[in-house]
Amino acid sequence: MAKYRQGRLSEEIKKSVSGFLINGAKDPALTSRIISITGAEVTRDGSYATVYVSPVCLADEDKEQVYAEVLAGFERAKGAIRGQLSRDIMMRHTPELIFKLDSSQDYGQRIDSILDTLTYSNED
Repeated sequence: MAKYRQGRLSEEIKKSVSGFLINGAKDPALTSRIISITGAEVTRDGSYATVYVSPVCLADEDKEQVYAEVLAGFERAKGAIRGQLSRDIMMRHTPELIFKLDSSQDYGQRIDSILDTLTYSNED
């Protein structure tokens, strides 16, 4: 599979999973909160697709519990999402889906907090 095809396929998968969350999801773990599909990566042979998700947590919620609930919801809905993919994208073989948390926002917030603690001195 050509590299440009992998990129296009990744974007189509991302769009299809987002559409499923808006229109087809029935699991309360997926419908009761805002979830961003931040990316998708497809293997070279197209047999697996890793979908990166980022749920929004409220200040009083336990992040780890929310993340676990959302991932469990995606695992329960994996078959329905894969069916939606097969209807949305014309392919010979629909890839097996793997859902992972996108921790880049948490990492960015951590870096920002570290930078905020640093004091800059102007000694010219």
